[in-house]
Parts: sequence; C-alpha cells; structure tokens
Amino acid sequence: MKAAPTDRDPDTIAAIATPPGRGGIGIVRVSGAARRVEAIVSGVVGRTLEPRVATYATFRGTLGEPIDRGLAILFAAPASTTGETVAEFQGHGSPAAMRLVLARCLELGARLAEPGEFTKRAFINGKLDLAQAESVADLIDAASATAARAAARSLAGEFSREVRAIVDAVTELRMFTEATLDFPDEDIEFVRASDASGRLARLRASLDALLARAATGARLNAGLAVVLVGRPNVGKSSLMNRLARDDVAIVAAVPGTTRDTVERAVEIGGIPLTVVDTAGLRATGDTVERLGIARTWAAVERADLALVLVDARESGDGLHDEDRAILAELPAGLPHIVVHNKADLAGREPRTDRGAGTGARAHVWLSALTGAGVDLLEGEVLSIAGVDSAGEDAFIARERHLAALHAAAARLRAAAELLALDRPPLELYAEELREAQNALASITGAFTADDLLGVIFSRFCIGK
Repeated sequence: MKAAPTDRDPDTIAAIATPPGRGGIGIVRVSGAARRVEAIVSGVVGRTLEPRVATYATFRGTLGEPIDRGLAILFAAPASTTGETVAEFQGHGSPAAMRLVLARCLELGARLAEPGEFTKRAFINGKLDLAQAESVADLIDAASATAARAAARSLAGEFSREVRAIVDAVTELRMFTEATLDFPDEDIEFVRASDASGRLARLRASLDALLARAATGARLNAGLAVVLVGRPNVGKSSLMNRLARDDVAIVAAVPGTTRDTVERAVEIGGIPLTVVDTAGLRATGDTVERLGIARTWAAVERADLALVLVDARESGDGLHDEDRAILAELPAGLPHIVVHNKADLAGREPRTDRGAGTGARAHVWLSALTGAGVDLLEGEVLSIAGVDSAGEDAFIARERHLAALHAAAARLRAAAELLALDRPPLELYAEELREAQNALASITGAFTADDLLGVIFSRFCIGK
C-alpha cells in the first residue's frame, strides 16, 4: 500500500538557481509533483498560475508579508526541463531576498535540492541522456569560448547521436551474428556472405573517428598543464608574460629572480592552458633557491607538456651542456619542445625544426621579447594537444567518455581478430560485440551503474 504523502514531500526540491552574490535577477527554482509545486506557488504568490505564462506578482512570507516582487512562471509536466512540474520565482538578485523566497518554499513542503539534482531528474525522466546532462556542467565550467561552443553542441545531442549511430550498427551486427548461431553447420558461411568483416571494419573506422573528436573535446574540457623550465636568465618569465599577454612574472637580469612557481591560465587556439613559470635550474648553495628548484621538478612531474628554454646565442646546435642535462632529467614520455629564445639577439629568424634529434617534439626559434616566432610555438603546442586549431565540429568529452570509447575500440579489435581466424568462434565474437555495445551505451546512460550516476551529479552546482 502506497504511503500517504507527508507535509515535507521528499520528491519536491527547491534551490537558488543563480550564482552566489548580488545581481540584477535572482531565481529560485522548484521541481516535483504537480500538486505539491502548485501548492508552493499558491503559498508564495497567493494565486494559481497559467502554465508557461510569466506573471508579475508579490512573493510573500509566512504571515503574508511581502519579501520580494518579480515574475512567477509555472511549467507543467512533462513540458519542463526536468520532466516534472517546475516553478520559477524570478526576483531581484539580493542574496537575502532569495534566501527568504527559498525558505518559504522549504516551509511549504519542498526540500533543498542536492548538487545536480535538477539535471539528474531531467536525465531520469528522459529529457536528456547522460552525455547531454554532463554537458550542462561542462558548459557552466567552460574555460574558453571554443569550449563553451563545444559543450553547447554536446548539450544539443551531437555527441550522443554519433554514439547512438555506432551502437545501432553494433546492435545490427550482433543481431545478425547471434541469429546465425542457430545454424551451426552454416554459420561461418552466413557470416562471410554478409560481409561481416567489411561491416566491422567500417564500424571500427567510424569509432576511431569519433574517438579522435572526443580526444579533442577532452583537451578543450581539461586543457593542458604546460611548464617552463631551463637555466636562469634564458627568458622563461618573459615567455610566460608573452603567452599570458600580461606582466604576470617578474623579469630581471639577475639570475635566480624567480624563486617559486607562478601559474597563469591562458588560452591558445581555444585550448585552455595552465602555464607554470619556474625557478631556473642550476647548482646553487642558496637554500631558498634550492627549494624553488625542487618545486620546479615537482611542477614538471605534474605537467602535460614541458617547454625547455635555451639561449639561441649558444654556438653549434644551440644547446649548452646544462641544457642537455635538463633534457636528460625530464620524465620519460613527457612531450617537450625546445624553445631557442633570444633569436633576435642571435641574429636568427624565427623557425621550427622537427628533426633536431634531441628527443624533443620540435625546436622553435623565437624572441619572447619581441614576440617574433611565438605563433610558431603556439602552433606546436596545439599540435601536441591533438589539434592544429580547435575545430568548430568539436564537442566536449570527459575522461569517462574516452575510457568507454577506448574499451569499445578494444572489444571491436578483438572481434576483428576472432573473425579473421579460419574457423571463427562466433560465440566469442558475439560476446565481444556485446561488450562493445555495453561500453558505448554507458556514455549516454542507456547502461550505467547507479553509483556512477551519484558521482557524476554530485559534482554539479546546487540549482542545476
């Protein structure tokens, strides 16, 4: 027997939906069962509302006293963002006034929403799939205009549509394969006659293309941690200022001026970067400078990319013995670019060399002082990020999306290897297809564990 609803219905939620602080407009949002939301609306504005019509009203407290004035809007289920009946009280952006309106909603039977609960309800009620729901938070957190546009494309469902298209193709291949298992004497011939190998190859190519776009989207979302390292006075701080387009680091001719790491968020070609200027690397007896050098190597360990600055005036290949020692100390596998700074003083034109044979991804000659050649360096950084420029067809992807795509690709690769055998074990082949389908379905939430949902939505802000 269903329990009677209590005065504080746990399925009716409320929260302030606008950012903390003062503003021109403040919004309190309520979502839940129709009769509960309508009762809250009546208690706040003293009247019923026509759905989807903005009504100017006075918001009133417990004793009927006015606490604010603004617009009240009711969105009847299922035509709302959450799929439930939703009410919004749009008043002035006073934190105190919004708290009073929220307190009145709670008094009338709502409870305070958990982080991301409005978006979670939209997912549960089929208004968004999981990838679209995650893109809501990504759009809010977008660190660049390019990332915001990419998140908007994901919210519109572009990423999800491509994932579903591949899932449909896997499903079709599974259906045909599993149907042939009922005819054990002819199953191999059926599979070969249907060009299963060709279908699978085309499917893998589509998945690889999607994975490449998703990797670009992940870079847009997370960005790169870039560390500047080198001997003292090679121009690390000057390059930091040039990339940041601001004087964020002290530049002086005195060696050892930079004693600690200096971080700055910058954007290059739509890719957000965290650039870290560090203390010059050299043998020193100065205790404070040694601490700065230790922090330099700690920053290198955390970096996605190292820019190793050297003085372009060095003879020969432009590398000092100490530069070579720094390069040798870099972590294995860390991409790095050798930046030959002060090219103007060395009488050298800006250029890029990818065949210098030092293990670096490239050598770039530039002048941080004049800015000449910095565009060449930015192009190399974007290349390492996976894009020469953040494409207009990119969409935001998360690490879990990449993990799911990689898992699906591995399953399809295993399926192709099985299918290439003289007598393919079709039961195992079908199982690999099933696992690939499950991995892809986890992206949109068609197959997702409840505990993962809890982790995803707990990272949202309250009110979304």
